[in-house]
Amino acid sequence: FSYPQYQPQINMTILKGEKGDRGERGMQGKYGKMGVAGSRGHTGPKGQKGSVGAPGERCKSHYAAFSVGRKKPLHSNDYYQTLIFDTEFVNLYEHFNMFTGKFYCYVPGIYYFSLNVHTWNQKETYLHIMRNGAEVVILYAQVSDRSIMQSQSVMLELQEQDEVWVRLYKGERENAVFSDEYDTYITFSGHLIKYSGDP
Repeated sequence: FSYPQYQPQINMTILKGEKGDRGERGMQGKYGKMGVAGSRGHTGPKGQKGSVGAPGERCKSHYAAFSVGRKKPLHSNDYYQTLIFDTEFVNLYEHFNMFTGKFYCYVPGIYYFSLNVHTWNQKETYLHIMRNGAEVVILYAQVSDRSIMQSQSVMLELQEQDEVWVRLYKGERENAVFSDEYDTYITFSGHLIKYSGDP
C-alpha cells in the first residue's frame, strides 16, 4: 500500500514584490520596410485671392536708324573733306544731321554702319568711316578704266554724344566719287543693334 505524494501549493501573490523603477531606453531598432503609399486625399478648399502687387516699370524700347544718299558727284580738292548727303531715306528722330553730314549718337549701344559708293574712271576713291575724329575703316579703290560699286561696313559700340561720318582723303591722286541727278550711287546707313542698357 502506497500513500499519494504530497505537492505543496505556493501562493505567488504573497511572494510578489513592489514594482521596480523604469529602466533605461534601449537602442533604436532597424527601420522597417516602406509601406504602400496611401490614396490621395481630397482637394482642400480654395484659398482667398491675394492682394494686388505693386505696378512694374514700363517697358522702354530704344531705336536709332538712318539712311541717306548723295546724287551729286564729288572731287576731293581739300584734305579731310566731309562727305555731305542731299537725299534722306530714313532719319529717325533726326539723329543724322544733313547739314554737317554726321550721325550723332543719342542712344548708346552697338550700331551697324554701311557705306556704298561708285568710283570714277581714272580717279582714285579713298574714304574713311570716322568716329570722333579717328579713322575706323577705309573704303578704297585704285585708279581704273572701269567705274565700280564699292562697299564697306562695320559695327561700332558708341557712347552718347559720339559722332560718325564719312571723310574723303586727298592723296597724291585726285580723289572722287561718282553720282548723278537721276540715280543715287552713294549711300550711308546705320542703325542700333543693341541698346547698352539692355541685359
